[in-house]
Amino acid sequence: MKELTLTQLVPILQLAIGPVILISGVGLLLLTLTNRFGRMLDRSRALIHEVLKGSQSPTVVGNLQAQVEILHRRARILRLSITLAAITVLCVGVLILGLFVAAFWQLQIVGLLVVIFCVAILGLIGSMAAFILDMNLALRAAQLDWKLIEGHVR
Repeated sequence: MKELTLTQLVPILQLAIGPVILISGVGLLLLTLTNRFGRMLDRSRALIHEVLKGSQSPTVVGNLQAQVEILHRRARILRLSITLAAITVLCVGVLILGLFVAAFWQLQIVGLLVVIFCVAILGLIGSMAAFILDMNLALRAAQLDWKLIEGHVR
């Protein structure tokens, strides 16, 4: 193996910078998802506490139980979304390392790097799909509140 000069190293580092931007973007996505997950868990605990108090009408208790069920489903979906986003970050980290190692030691592992990149992007797509599903379930839970309020207003 011949020694690498600084002028040869700079393009290798530039090549590895692109995926770092993806890590930054997915990191912001993970921040959003974990915040949603935490708020959803807090809401679930509050609703369970209300159900256990038992001082509401059967209609209200039924509404609260339906919301808790939706929140439980959302928790599983958000866990999937967070897991897929984390897998994306891990794959991108491996991709960066693979790019650097392949360039440094002049290895021909293009096929492997393409597979790693595809897995990372598929993880990101899956995470976004789960996020969209969570948003729709959140709206369904809000609609239960609206129906309950409409019943009290009339």
